[in-house]
Amino acid sequence: MGMFCNQCEQAAKGVGCDIIGVCGKNPEVAALQDLMLYGLKGLGIYAEKARELGKKDEAIDLFMIEGLFTTVTNVDFDPVQLAGKLRTCYDSKEKIKSVYETAYREKNGASAPAITSGPAAWVIAGDLAGLVKQGEEHGINTHHADADVRSAIEILIYGLKGMAAYADHAYILGKKDEEVFAFFHKAMAATADPAKGLMDFVGLSMECGKLNIKVMGMLNEGHVDHYGHPVPTKVPTGTRKGKGILVSGHDLRMLEELLKQTAGKGINIYTHGEMLPAHGYPGLKQKYPHLYGNFGGAWQDQAKEFPLFPGAIIFNTNCIQRPAESYKDRLFSWGQVGWPGIKHIAGWDFSEVINKALECPELADAPEKEILTGFGHNAVLSVADKVIEGVKAGAIKHFFLIGGCDGAKPGRNYYTELAEQVPQDCVILTLACGKYRFNKLEFGDIGGIPRLLDIGQCNDAYSALQIALALADAFKCGVNDLPLSMILSWYEQKAVVILLSLLHLGIKNIKIGPSLPAFVTPNVLNFLVENFNLGPISTPEADLKAALGQ
Repeated sequence: MGMFCNQCEQAAKGVGCDIIGVCGKNPEVAALQDLMLYGLKGLGIYAEKARELGKKDEAIDLFMIEGLFTTVTNVDFDPVQLAGKLRTCYDSKEKIKSVYETAYREKNGASAPAITSGPAAWVIAGDLAGLVKQGEEHGINTHHADADVRSAIEILIYGLKGMAAYADHAYILGKKDEEVFAFFHKAMAATADPAKGLMDFVGLSMECGKLNIKVMGMLNEGHVDHYGHPVPTKVPTGTRKGKGILVSGHDLRMLEELLKQTAGKGINIYTHGEMLPAHGYPGLKQKYPHLYGNFGGAWQDQAKEFPLFPGAIIFNTNCIQRPAESYKDRLFSWGQVGWPGIKHIAGWDFSEVINKALECPELADAPEKEILTGFGHNAVLSVADKVIEGVKAGAIKHFFLIGGCDGAKPGRNYYTELAEQVPQDCVILTLACGKYRFNKLEFGDIGGIPRLLDIGQCNDAYSALQIALALADAFKCGVNDLPLSMILSWYEQKAVVILLSLLHLGIKNIKIGPSLPAFVTPNVLNFLVENFNLGPISTPEADLKAALGQ
């Protein structure tokens, strides 16, 4: 049984994983995820037709988002969980199909033309083996016969997956948008339309980047509405005496519910990976003193670090890896995450996690150094006059945005070396888990402004954009004319959609690494180079010289 997956930066040999995923995804899970994409195309076809007749269904709109999120790298590895989601996918497609057909009949007095082939006509297999077989017939290589068109379709689909993750977080915080829902259906339906060509998918990818700015804005608004604007905050690393729960992922609302349910129980809550920025929100850190510190580094170190954390551990979004036996019995998943044999928490009751934490040994009192987070756009722009003054006086020569996803492949020490070599008169903005490569180093400050500003999670690229746009406004120039260089690390599909957002804004000269996406063909890459001067990282020395115009 084979598979082919090239959606993440670790794609084997820089081409794609074909025996087993570097992430731990096996061929069975890969086939089920391919089938999910196929099913969502069919759902998109009917949902788009229904919308044209003024009919929609929010549960189905939400499932499109959740279904896409399920297929993001390191989210759901559980075949049984995936089979259940495929059943929901099929039922949703059939439901919206009947809504469309009824609306068509009411409007036209005749039956809707039947769709007899392709994803809209998919009939779900009756058992797991059948689902796997169906998935094998609809892998990514079946998207289109032409390699360049297929590449553009993949860029679009991976962008949609990334945007779906953000849209799901936003929805959990009560933020939703009709234009965004409609676009997911339109774009997924387009990927199954043989009449569409290369430039159609380039256009849809740019539109995806545009809408993702709206989605990241909604998520930002959801976070701020619930928890206030982030403020610069020192976060302890290491541990303190007491029972502990470690929360990994991105979802702040899930963290808040856990904090409510653990109040007064003698349990300290620790963040891991992309949960670190939670400490910057007054409505979390200041309201719940038992939100103590951050444990460990980026997601790919979990197998080394989790055995050292004696409490309970829960994942609320992507980044889970094959768990070691030593912590398997105290590991939980939530939301779209799943791993075979790991207890999944459905809903908002965390008593099982809490009881497990209370059974586990206490953590030792072992403080380590503090790291700074919480420099969202609100915090940075509140000292914007100082920043602008610093640039005008020549104290701040250049800004470097060094951030994105971290990963395990060699070559990522480039980002550490780059950050270390950035001259003293430059400011580094960072976000996402790529910052764990350098966020414990000492960078000092320029006139009281820290040289390293941690803006937050990957979705807080929205904040970085707000800062860039405000600076451009202050200096009466375009973002491309600012003394700003973007040097990004990518791993999975959320990084793809953020890149599409930057390209939609016309931002040029972005460097990405450690390698270029395996799903970008030479012709598509040429297009990106010619239109945006997008390029791969080289060496820290050469890239710094180029950025500083030396």
